[in-house]
Amino acid sequence: MAKKKKVKKVPVTMRALIQRINRKLATERGYVIKKTRGNRWRGELGDYYAVDPKRNCVVSEYIEPEDLGRELGVLRDWEKVVE
Repeated sequence: MAKKKKVKKVPVTMRALIQRINRKLATERGYVIKKTRGNRWRGELGDYYAVDPKRNCVVSEYIEPEDLGRELGVLRDWEKVVE
């Protein structure tokens, strides 16, 4: 019997993932992803949220960057997010 190889996942930092997502979203939808600073807004917006810079408004709250990255195709199956 042949043994299956254990596939190693390539680490991608959260910062790199956010940059990939922002490049993709800027061309497709005109949005950018921002990280919430401080605890005051974290309850309303979550850790990450999307902003439309042309209209200066929040478009989406409580974004999970890893899920969005996989949905947009900027995070591949062989990559994993590290903090």
